[in-house]
Amino acid sequence: MDSKPMPTVLKIGAYRFYFFSREESRVHIHVACADGEAKFWLEPEIELATNYKLSRVQLKQVEKLIEDYYDDFRNAWNRYFPGRD
Repeated sequence: MDSKPMPTVLKIGAYRFYFFSREESRVHIHVACADGEAKFWLEPEIELATNYKLSRVQLKQVEKLIEDYYDDFRNAWNRYFPGRD
Protein backbone atom coordinates (compact mmCIF):
# COMPACT_ATOMS: atom_id res chain seq x y z
CA MET A 1 0.00 0.00 0.00
CA ASP A 2 1.37 3.37 -1.07
CA SER A 3 1.00 5.93 1.74
CA LYS A 4 2.39 9.20 0.45
CA PRO A 5 1.58 12.23 2.59
CA MET A 6 -0.96 14.63 1.16
CA PRO A 7 -0.45 18.34 1.29
CA THR A 8 -1.01 20.08 4.57
CA VAL A 9 -4.71 20.52 5.36
CA LEU A 10 -4.07 23.08 8.09
CA LYS A 11 -1.10 24.42 10.03
CA ILE A 12 -1.77 25.86 13.47
CA GLY A 13 1.23 26.98 15.49
CA ALA A 14 3.72 24.10 15.59
CA TYR A 15 1.15 21.54 14.40
CA ARG A 16 0.68 20.38 10.80
CA PHE A 17 -2.53 18.48 10.04
CA TYR A 18 -2.62 16.22 6.97
CA PHE A 19 -3.97 13.04 5.35
CA PHE A 20 -2.18 10.22 3.57
CA SER A 21 -3.17 9.59 -0.02
CA ARG A 22 -3.84 5.86 0.33
CA GLU A 23 -4.78 4.66 3.73
CA GLU A 24 -7.78 3.22 5.49
CA SER A 25 -11.17 4.65 4.66
CA ARG A 26 -12.25 5.51 8.23
CA VAL A 27 -12.27 9.30 8.57
CA HIS A 28 -9.16 10.51 10.41
CA ILE A 29 -6.46 13.20 10.51
CA HIS A 30 -2.72 13.01 11.11
CA VAL A 31 -0.86 15.68 13.04
CA ALA A 32 2.88 16.27 13.30
CA CYS A 33 5.20 18.69 15.04
CA ALA A 34 8.90 18.71 15.91
CA ASP A 35 8.27 16.52 18.97
CA GLY A 36 6.34 13.70 17.30
CA GLU A 37 3.12 12.80 15.56
CA ALA A 38 -0.29 11.30 16.14
CA LYS A 39 -3.40 10.13 14.33
CA PHE A 40 -6.93 10.90 15.44
CA TRP A 41 -10.19 9.32 14.33
CA LEU A 42 -12.75 11.96 13.43
CA GLU A 43 -15.72 9.61 13.39
CA PRO A 44 -17.77 8.26 14.97
CA GLU A 45 -16.18 10.65 17.49
CA ILE A 46 -12.82 12.36 17.92
CA GLU A 47 -10.48 9.77 19.42
CA LEU A 48 -6.74 9.19 19.55
CA ALA A 49 -5.78 6.33 17.21
CA THR A 50 -1.98 6.37 17.51
CA ASN A 51 0.65 8.50 19.20
CA TYR A 52 4.37 8.71 18.68
CA LYS A 53 6.16 10.90 21.23
CA LEU A 54 3.56 13.62 21.82
CA SER A 55 3.01 14.46 25.48
CA ARG A 56 -0.39 14.35 27.19
CA VAL A 57 -0.43 18.15 27.14
CA GLN A 58 0.25 18.21 23.41
CA LEU A 59 -2.42 15.57 22.77
CA LYS A 60 -4.96 17.66 24.68
CA GLN A 61 -3.96 20.74 22.66
CA VAL A 62 -4.32 18.82 19.41
CA GLU A 63 -7.66 17.32 20.41
CA LYS A 64 -8.97 20.82 21.20
CA LEU A 65 -7.74 22.10 17.82
CA ILE A 66 -9.46 19.18 16.08
CA GLU A 67 -12.69 20.04 17.90
CA ASP A 68 -12.34 23.71 16.92
CA TYR A 69 -11.54 22.95 13.27
CA TYR A 70 -13.58 19.76 12.89
CA ASP A 71 -15.70 21.09 10.00
CA ASP A 72 -12.56 22.18 8.13
CA PHE A 73 -11.00 18.72 8.51
CA ARG A 74 -14.22 16.95 7.54
CA ASN A 75 -14.69 19.17 4.49
CA ALA A 76 -11.06 18.60 3.45
CA TRP A 77 -11.57 14.83 3.80
CA ASN A 78 -14.62 15.02 1.51
CA ARG A 79 -12.64 17.01 -1.07
CA TYR A 80 -9.63 14.65 -1.03
CA PHE A 81 -11.64 11.44 -0.80
CA PRO A 82 -15.04 11.97 -2.46
CA GLY A 83 -17.45 9.15 -1.67
CA ARG A 84 -15.13 7.64 0.95
CA ASP A 85 -16.98 8.39 4.18
